[in-house]
Amino acid sequence: MTNSNPSRRSLLQAGGLLLAGAAVSRLSPAFADEPKKPTRNTDIVRLGWGRGGIPLIAKQRGVLDKDLAEKGIKVEWVGPFPNHAPSLQAVVGGSADFGFWGSTTPALAAMLAGSPLVFNGFNVYAPRSTALIVKKSSGINSVSDLVGKKVAVNKAGLGEFLVVAALEKNGIDPSKVEFIYLNPPDAAPAFAQGKVDGWSMWSPGVDISRFENDAKDIFNEGKDLDFLIDYSSLVSTRKFSQENSELVRAVLDAYYKEGEWQTHNTVESERIAQAEGKYADQVRDYLASLKRVNTFYEPKDAEFTARFQRAADWLADRKIIKSHLKVADYSVQV
Repeated sequence: MTNSNPSRRSLLQAGGLLLAGAAVSRLSPAFADEPKKPTRNTDIVRLGWGRGGIPLIAKQRGVLDKDLAEKGIKVEWVGPFPNHAPSLQAVVGGSADFGFWGSTTPALAAMLAGSPLVFNGFNVYAPRSTALIVKKSSGINSVSDLVGKKVAVNKAGLGEFLVVAALEKNGIDPSKVEFIYLNPPDAAPAFAQGKVDGWSMWSPGVDISRFENDAKDIFNEGKDLDFLIDYSSLVSTRKFSQENSELVRAVLDAYYKEGEWQTHNTVESERIAQAEGKYADQVRDYLASLKRVNTFYEPKDAEFTARFQRAADWLADRKIIKSHLKVADYSVQV
């Protein structure tokens, strides 16, 4: 797995210590339409949040709100969203300014469908627990045992591509497995009730299901993928980014600070997440034991952009997203 050991520069960025507007020696021509100087046309930012991850922790702690208030920015939290697709819809529809650090895969799909979205920043958290799971009583012991079975995934998202990757790595034609397209709120009970044989899901949903449904991994994102294909991403519209680059910068820096706190306070972070998710102590303790580290990247990072481009090409080659695109053209540096 790549990206498991954050670079010193990335760790500094995670701490929010990179200064806004710092000189950058390697900028892609794709950033030619960046604002030349900070812009600001509102004093309110509407941030999407879900039932896990950095936005949830930030919302519950209240430190991010205070940090932005010191810059004259009022935070309004929008959510909770069960997964990234409805979060993206909220941004496109104008009820939120930012998504919630969700998966890059559905964001790419939305961009290719014509949504005026751009990436502002990226987060790689490690270790990862996203996995394709089955019940221990199912008789399924490997990916090859999925032939003729039903697997729940979120369409054009992390769940779908992980199953495609698992089948490909094991030499299995995807047509031999039935993909059942369900969002997490519907997939969870379908898996629990045995209406599907497997479920490809991310944290904390997959971790909760392992415990509640006596499930096990047969393909794990962090251990079995040859390279990372999906990243967490902060998304806004291009118009908002261009007209409010000062606010985008402030939000990014506040999230970096929050991510650093979460990295160094895993037990307390998981207690906060558990209070929202209402899951068992065993799940909380397992997640805390992972001691995850958040590492942030921005569009100006040429090395990261190259890795992200490789991932996008992989998705396009397998028709998980509808066509190829240049990821730098859908990223805005502030």
